[in-house]
Amino acid sequence: MQLGFVTAIVPELELDAVARLAGEIGYDCVEVCCWPPGKAERRYAGVTHVDVTDFTAEDAARVNETTAAHGVSISSLGYYPNPLSPDAEEAEVAVTHLEKVIAASVLLGVKRVTTFVGRDWRLSVDDNWPRFLETWRPLVALAEEHDVRIGIENCPMSFTADEWPGGKNLATTPAIWRRMFDDVPSEHFGLNYDPSHMIWQQMDPVAPIRQFAGRLHHVHAKDARIDRDRLDDVGIMAHPNDFHTPKLPGLGDVDWGAFFSALTDTGYDGPVCVEVEDRAYEGPLERRRASLVQSHTFLRNYVP
Repeated sequence: MQLGFVTAIVPELELDAVARLAGEIGYDCVEVCCWPPGKAERRYAGVTHVDVTDFTAEDAARVNETTAAHGVSISSLGYYPNPLSPDAEEAEVAVTHLEKVIAASVLLGVKRVTTFVGRDWRLSVDDNWPRFLETWRPLVALAEEHDVRIGIENCPMSFTADEWPGGKNLATTPAIWRRMFDDVPSEHFGLNYDPSHMIWQQMDPVAPIRQFAGRLHHVHAKDARIDRDRLDDVGIMAHPNDFHTPKLPGLGDVDWGAFFSALTDTGYDGPVCVEVEDRAYEGPLERRRASLVQSHTFLRNYVP
């Protein structure tokens, strides 16, 4: 396995500085954020460390030279929009840019893209399904044509009122993943698995590792802490931010020993990237750097 981090936590740095930071701390790789340049629509979004808009082979060579100079690789190109948005223009922008991210991953030799399936949060899973198939069958076919693996993160994206009640990402549970992979059976279509999202859904974060071992294309290392007193007060129908907090690995409720035991049992040998969304470590760059150092120190117990 290779230990890395998601570059969204350092949006103000250029790619060279991001790669230098990763190398100095001792990370093996980085998941590089590739949003279209512009204003962020939510926290940890809108980050562009590689602009794939008009990406060329020459651009790819420069990016690879930059990361290699600091001894790190690119685990994946990350872009997390809502391709199933009820806003047709938003959905079209998301799909079009995803196609560019796929193309850039080929030029870079990375051949891995991490993203969201998307969802119309006002509709049921069944009512979203026709659009899911219409949108994702061509995207997966494009990825398969170029031997690119797509890893879908399992974040429900239902944290705030504007994402309620269904959330803006369909791929949230094992039952839905099975249905997705049955209807889109390509092995190039898999998971970017994050255990923290199972924690706040009151689900086992370890069992899916074995159940979906062949679909693990990328892994996020993020923890979550449940406030049980608060949950008992507001209930599971409350907005999840009312009763849970994203944390650095080791500071929440994930059993990381069991998690990595399952990963090693399956033979997983891909990237494991820290995703920092712990508000206790937000603020100045030095504070965020400290979060990456602390996460690296902790996870090297499991990814030597």
